[in-house]
Amino acid sequence: MILGFLKLALVGFVLLTILYVLIRIYARSLRREALENEYDEGHGDGPREAYIEAGMRDYEHSLRKKLILLVYIVPAIIFAAVFWTLNNP
Repeated sequence: MILGFLKLALVGFVLLTILYVLIRIYARSLRREALENEYDEGHGDGPREAYIEAGMRDYEHSLRKKLILLVYIVPAIIFAAVFWTLNNP
């Protein structure tokens, strides 16, 4: 029984890691595109690439990037809640 649970946990962790990487890549591309559009509309100062790189550095330290880690936390909480409710009548 424990071995089955460990297999499930390992497979779940691998799948959540793949999902995390894909969401992170997608979120970065959306932010980069938004910065490019802002610069093209005339809101940016200086060279285009420097403006975009500065915006991406700001994104790396933002709360939005950290919230993507909820990909790991939310499913674990839901799984634990379902597991607990099914095993404790």
